[in-house]
Amino acid sequence: MAVKFKDYYETLGVARTASADEIKQAFRKLARLYHPDVAKNKATGEVKFKEINEAYEVLGDPEKRKRYDELGPNWQEGAAPPPGAGGFRRRTAAPGGETDFEFGGTGYSDFFESFFGGGRGGFRGGGGERSFAHQGRDVEADLLVTLAEALHGATRTITLRRGSEEGEPERRNTYQVKIPKGVREGQRIRLAGQGSAGTGGAAAGDLYLRVRLAQHPDFTVHDADLSYDLDLAPWEAVLGVQVKISTLDGTTSLRVPPGTAGGSQLRLRGLGLPRESGGRGDLYVVMHLKTPATVSPDEKLLWEELAAKSAFKPRSES
Repeated sequence: MAVKFKDYYETLGVARTASADEIKQAFRKLARLYHPDVAKNKATGEVKFKEINEAYEVLGDPEKRKRYDELGPNWQEGAAPPPGAGGFRRRTAAPGGETDFEFGGTGYSDFFESFFGGGRGGFRGGGGERSFAHQGRDVEADLLVTLAEALHGATRTITLRRGSEEGEPERRNTYQVKIPKGVREGQRIRLAGQGSAGTGGAAAGDLYLRVRLAQHPDFTVHDADLSYDLDLAPWEAVLGVQVKISTLDGTTSLRVPPGTAGGSQLRLRGLGLPRESGGRGDLYVVMHLKTPATVSPDEKLLWEELAAKSAFKPRSES
């Protein structure tokens, strides 16, 4: 089963020369359309959101983007693909022979897993040399988890297809994996004894699912806290404004006080992710001042009038 190249630039609808900001804006625009929380068609939206998130995870990371650009769509011509690219996603050299593993339901494509999924497996040893018993290898895969799943917890159906092992036929296992509330980026969910089989009567290895939090169009994660960028017009920052913003719990009303400076933050307690110690983190709303790129002749006159009458001095005078 060959791995099909995925054009992440096409997925986000940007040129290969797009800047980091352009890629970020494209992701946010598409994610707001297809995020499972807002998509009109939940099933289609979920599939599309996973594709968008995967593309942004690569193109939004300078190192991964460099590797991806070097790879190119014609990677199969004149260059050997990395391990796993031509067949199952995982291959581990177990003491009793090679075993292939293929995962389903993790939220990532074969292409991503082959080139950006990182190292897998990992022989842990076990057993004495005299008995020739070896504990089975651990097997790992990345698991894409949304912020809503991290907040409320969830159950995910994961499939694991195993290739022949010591002459045994291919096996396919399905697991109902519980994603606990408050799960963190990089946290591993362990399924004991579900890795590669041991030899000589030794125990099997474990299956680990490493959590990768899905990128969100509105929030950035900082441990249990979240941040939200709020764009303000100059007059809104000066006069104050009442706005509605999105949270993981729905929309809420926020009062921006008069005289708000760009870069300042407003804290909404208890609207973040669950803390390990109990309770929830906070949501920090970060203010960004936006100015119009162009103005009409009438607007220009008003700005000029304001400039002439205002006593505000943005720069200190020596």
